[in-house]
Amino acid sequence: MYCVKRWIWTVTGAAILLAVILSTVSGGDIVESDALSEELEAEPSGNGGIVDPGLSQEEYDVIMTIKSSRPGCEEDDSCYEPAAITVEAGQPIVWKNDDVAFHSVTSGLYDAPLDLFDSGHLDPDEIFTVTLEEPGRYDYFCTLHPWMDGVIIVLDKN
Repeated sequence: MYCVKRWIWTVTGAAILLAVILSTVSGGDIVESDALSEELEAEPSGNGGIVDPGLSQEEYDVIMTIKSSRPGCEEDDSCYEPAAITVEAGQPIVWKNDDVAFHSVTSGLYDAPLDLFDSGHLDPDEIFTVTLEEPGRYDYFCTLHPWMDGVIIVLDKN
């Protein structure tokens, strides 16, 4: 009987711990479905970094891929998918974090960051949008994962 009681307490403790972890990961709040719907419909504010507003896969220009927080994705340029993108000047570029880890989109190179744009830390499913007006090459990287990098080529408007 003692073993059964101990097992029940262990399972109950694990369930409570899981609930605490899930609450912490979700920001500590249990969100009602109506409130979540309103949050998902919110317009991007400032420099990006909002919860996915429900765009389809085709509406993201670059995806931070699953497991890109682990070294290895750089071997086949799959950390940011695609690793290089070409856009016209003035065209918004939208990144989405599809990974389960935090990431960033920061201008420059890991050992030589620039001050052109920085998403800050993006939670899973968050997006970041930037619009570049000047033609040229723009390197970017993840501040948390030095092997993650990408390139934006901005062309003159036609």
